[in-house]
Amino acid sequence: MPSLLTRYVPLLTWGREYDRLTLTNDLIAAVIVTIMLIPQSLAYALLAGLPPEAGLYASIVPILLYAVFGTSRALAVGPVAVVSLMTAASLSQITAQGSMGYAVAALSLAALSGAILLAMGLLRLGFLANFLSHPVIAGFITASGVLIATSQIKHLLGISAEGHTLPELILSLLEHLPQLNWPTALIGGAATVFLFWVRRGLNPTLRRLGIGARLAGFLTKAGPVAAVVVTTLAVWGLGLAERGVKIVGAVPQALPPLTLPDLSQDLLAQLLLPAVLISVIGFVESISVAQTLAAKRRQRIDPDQELIGLGTANLGAAFTGGFPVTGGFSRSVVNFDAGAETPAAGAFTAVGLAIAAVALTPLIYFLPKATLAATIITAVMGLVDFSILRKSWGYSKADFAAVLTTIALTLLMGVEAGVSAGVVLSILLHLYKSSRPHIAEVGRVPGTEHFRNILRHEVETHPGLLTLRVDESLFFANARFLEDCIHRRVADDPQIDHVVLQCSAINDIDLSALESLEEIMHRLSEMGVMLHLSEVKGPVMDRLRRGALLDHLTGKVFLSQHDAVEALRPAGGETRLSVPSLGG
Repeated sequence: MPSLLTRYVPLLTWGREYDRLTLTNDLIAAVIVTIMLIPQSLAYALLAGLPPEAGLYASIVPILLYAVFGTSRALAVGPVAVVSLMTAASLSQITAQGSMGYAVAALSLAALSGAILLAMGLLRLGFLANFLSHPVIAGFITASGVLIATSQIKHLLGISAEGHTLPELILSLLEHLPQLNWPTALIGGAATVFLFWVRRGLNPTLRRLGIGARLAGFLTKAGPVAAVVVTTLAVWGLGLAERGVKIVGAVPQALPPLTLPDLSQDLLAQLLLPAVLISVIGFVESISVAQTLAAKRRQRIDPDQELIGLGTANLGAAFTGGFPVTGGFSRSVVNFDAGAETPAAGAFTAVGLAIAAVALTPLIYFLPKATLAATIITAVMGLVDFSILRKSWGYSKADFAAVLTTIALTLLMGVEAGVSAGVVLSILLHLYKSSRPHIAEVGRVPGTEHFRNILRHEVETHPGLLTLRVDESLFFANARFLEDCIHRRVADDPQIDHVVLQCSAINDIDLSALESLEEIMHRLSEMGVMLHLSEVKGPVMDRLRRGALLDHLTGKVFLSQHDAVEALRPAGGETRLSVPSLGG
């Protein structure tokens, strides 16, 4: 029981080692992240189509729950841009933004997402995220960043605009451009320019002025708060709200309330697909940053326990007035750089946000929505990376096609279509590559016992002996490909008497592949050719012994490829030296 508890409650492990120095480091990191999270939380609630307080609520209890059940010591959980956009895209198809039904549907989406993540964690299904290729995910996030930034232009300009695809947003912006509110545009433009400068230029400027690295970093992280303070004072002092500048308005001055999501069958059926997509994308984004930061400190992340941590965090958001959350890249990096040593830093951040929710919300009454839009735009532009197209084009045309399709569908048809296409394309790409395994005809490097591809190396071969290396496990999707490859090669060379399959790269053979090997053996036997195996791994041999292949094998199973060639090559026969046709 104690070991089971420590497995599912990592707090019991790192909590034993907690000391005063760790407490100090975690508190410093919490202060920095809290300052950063206040405007971000408000902004991401706006992006999700929810009241600003929902962003604060989604950043308090979920962080506390992740601190108990998560394994990353630096991951900062809360609302993030992509998940907030996906939340808005899915909920707007069900009910109107601003309605009570919309807020309740957000709770239900968080609950369903949390249940899915928790179930995946308990069933240890974290490996499923590996089926999403990183280029495809990068393409989806890039396209989402463009959509998010475009969707916030209306708040920068003080106009109305609708749409969930890039063409819809652009056309709507152009249609409503005559409604431009100049005070809003000036505030939004100034805030955007300032925040971009803060991200890139403030730290070097402060360092040149002689300010220490730690203080300069702190002031840089506080840049968005400065934008909030200055623009709020400007709107209040100049009476700009009366001139059309849209403000946040009254925000409840309270801790997160106890809320109940709507668990009706009809609503859950409508939210199931969006919840699955949000869960998968959120988990992939979270586990990527968690593993990256953990590697820098030689720490370990348990993907299955991360699912449990994120699942409980989303369930916490569902019952405390929030919406779907996950681990955020920028705030996690800030948390790490600020010196956070344990998840307790997240718990202290939650306390800071709770204080802000109780004591500071009256101060943001005149906060212009244009400033929050500027915060979102500067945050998501760091996600936009079209260089993935160039990289994938130069490395793999199949990956390039998948990335381009994901980006195009996300921009032209919306985030749900884009992420669905990304999931399907990742799986199809994996199956396509696996269904066409690399099969090399190999020969011996002169004077050694090493065997290499005859197209790439100058090696010795023997007439009448065909030796092939299969560089992939054999299963239902690629077994027929191996059949066709061997049949074509033997049919083209009537001299062949023996075929040796070098199995050094084969880690598994399923039942379909076993039947294909038996079919290959029968075909070769009818042609007067014997089939042999070499370098079969122990677990694969154990599996083969359960079938009939070895009992009826026309040839032998050799320990090494060298043994096979020595036994099967014609005595005193000709040895050919291959001429490589490929570089390397």
